[in-house]
Amino acid sequence: MPPPPDDALTTPPASPIENHENSPVVVILCGGQGTRLREHTAHMPKPMVRIGDEPILAHIMRHYAHHGFDRFVLCLGHKGQQITDWLASPEGQRVCGGWDVAAVDTGIPAGTGARIAKVADHLDGERFMVTYGDGLSDVDLRAVLQAHRAHGRLATVTGVNPPPRFGQLVLDADDGVRVFSEKPQQTDTWINGGFFVFERAVLQYLSTDDDCLLERGPLDRLAQLGQLSAVRHTGFWQCMDTHRDWALLTRMWTEGDPPWKTWAPR
Repeated sequence: MPPPPDDALTTPPASPIENHENSPVVVILCGGQGTRLREHTAHMPKPMVRIGDEPILAHIMRHYAHHGFDRFVLCLGHKGQQITDWLASPEGQRVCGGWDVAAVDTGIPAGTGARIAKVADHLDGERFMVTYGDGLSDVDLRAVLQAHRAHGRLATVTGVNPPPRFGQLVLDADDGVRVFSEKPQQTDTWINGGFFVFERAVLQYLSTDDDCLLERGPLDRLAQLGQLSAVRHTGFWQCMDTHRDWALLTRMWTEGDPPWKTWAPR
């Protein structure tokens, strides 16, 4: 994913959104096999891995609903029946009760772009939102939608600074250490943080072929056409790619007041 363009918009204050019936549908990509989190995903889909007492999927959906977006399409794949069963369970009903949720089997091998294309019939209105089933953030989703409308392009991606993983040494010519920084935040680097907003026309750049990856051909093509913008988010963001990531998020939840918990208890 290329870095956000120079005219990328920093997340502005949010404004009121449409009513429930006209708010964009949120597509959550839930079908990946999560191979780097095998400790959990050998037995369950990654969105069902628990952070605290609920699956990470519940955290993501609560965050969207907090901002007024409570119409969801879940793109299922690897062990997707477990997500369907969870939605029907007492816990799933407690979390999702009152929301409009469709769970669609998009196949185990499907790429991210293919999964979106396969749920096109579930997308009404002129635009829709997309996110991954393994990323947590405190991003203001209404503000991202507002920024998308303001720039007028077909697609918007939320750009985030990658979380620090390693310390940094700055060395001089004779191997003296001039700077020792323990896990510095990379504020000059931007990566794809998900939390997309797409106009419906983006669907023409996708394919139901299983090898269609959103992050490769489609988004690259939109960038080349000048139809991809970014919103810079400098607040909290963390994906759950590995066991280490899961342990970090679990510790943050257990210690209380995790930064991505924007919602009130239900």
